[in-house]
Amino acid sequence: MAKTHQLLVSVPGNNGTAIWDIKCSFHSLIVLLIVSLVAGVVYLSGESGRFLFEDNSNSNSSSDNNLDMGSHENVDLVSSSDKCNLFSGKWVFDNKSYPLYKEQDCKFMSDQLACQKFGRKDLNYQHWRWQPHQCDIPRFNATALLEKLRNKRLVFVGDSLNRGQWVSMVCLIDTAVQSSLKSMHYRYNASLIIFKVKDYNATIEFYWEPLLVESNSDDPVHHRLPERIVRANAIEKHGSRWTNADFIVFNTYLWWRRPHIKVLWGSFERSDGIYKEVKMLRSYEMALKTWADWLEIHVNRSKTQLFFMSMSPVHERAEEWGKAKGENCYSETEQIQEEGYQGNGSDPKMMKKVESTMHELKHRRLNVHLLNITQLSEYRKEGHPSIYRKQWDSLTEEQIANPNSYADCIHWCLPGVPDVWNELLYAYIFNNY
Repeated sequence: MAKTHQLLVSVPGNNGTAIWDIKCSFHSLIVLLIVSLVAGVVYLSGESGRFLFEDNSNSNSSSDNNLDMGSHENVDLVSSSDKCNLFSGKWVFDNKSYPLYKEQDCKFMSDQLACQKFGRKDLNYQHWRWQPHQCDIPRFNATALLEKLRNKRLVFVGDSLNRGQWVSMVCLIDTAVQSSLKSMHYRYNASLIIFKVKDYNATIEFYWEPLLVESNSDDPVHHRLPERIVRANAIEKHGSRWTNADFIVFNTYLWWRRPHIKVLWGSFERSDGIYKEVKMLRSYEMALKTWADWLEIHVNRSKTQLFFMSMSPVHERAEEWGKAKGENCYSETEQIQEEGYQGNGSDPKMMKKVESTMHELKHRRLNVHLLNITQLSEYRKEGHPSIYRKQWDSLTEEQIANPNSYADCIHWCLPGVPDVWNELLYAYIFNNY
């Protein structure tokens, strides 16, 4: 039988002392459990409030219209003492360590992005460094990256904005590595461009796939068509060319920016296909599902790291930052100073579709890192080529008289904003954050 002890307790209103028998082996345990639970609840309440406060303090101005494309991933970055939100910060003028390379020194520079070569005099756009609020982006080291890429493939898959990021990465490597064993190769009618560094047996590649799935815009040269058609359920032709890469960086947005997209069930080579006009957002969702299903089945999880770049903003409407209607990024030399600024050139609904697709893939145990370059790029209205690039078609007299009419406010000058995108990619590849 359990041994008992007597505990003398004074009870108000009684003339004597009541003696309560308590079985310590049972009742004392109950008391201790209750005390522990109460203390735990109090502690966790205080801690959760502290983390929520810290998370809010590190985010941009809160608004239902302001999207944090990396929101789910960034919570982990903020709440850890050695990590932070890389995408929340400010641009800092730095003419000592930036640009990371000189435009004229990159042998593979694109004439579409070489703004200085085509007459731009104001070069301040080259000297801006992105500074996160509570940490530093690691300095880009071309040799370290090439060691990481030894016997490996880094592939950029997407449209001309992703191609611009690829050109930036090639220039970051080309101008920093002294080697005569660098070459450029073209495959699949130039849909795939391969920059190879033979010393490392490393390749940095770009694959033209502007809508992710098969489309009538898949030709890397002849793709300016009045009507855009996608095979929303077909990705095999493209996927077989990049699935086995070690690092894959995707993007797709601007080519979808129209009210409707025509979807084809069938083949472009046959006349018996079924065509249907589908609202853009729905057709975009269909393409993302096809892409995600392909990744789940064909990507080697133990080998391949996957990344998706959030939307690159455009600056085609100057009235959005206080200038006259009808103007755009032409002649702009300064950044937008309004913190949290978001123009109509970005589509939150589309970005939400990407975000939900990423999280669905995570439930399938396939991780895709979503790099939120949207907000930090929104401020850089002065970073576009404007009129300072090669003109592929002869300009008319009307265009020459009105530079706004042919200014490129979509792509980015190099050196410039895409170099920072690659610094962020570099940080993720090395798991610094």
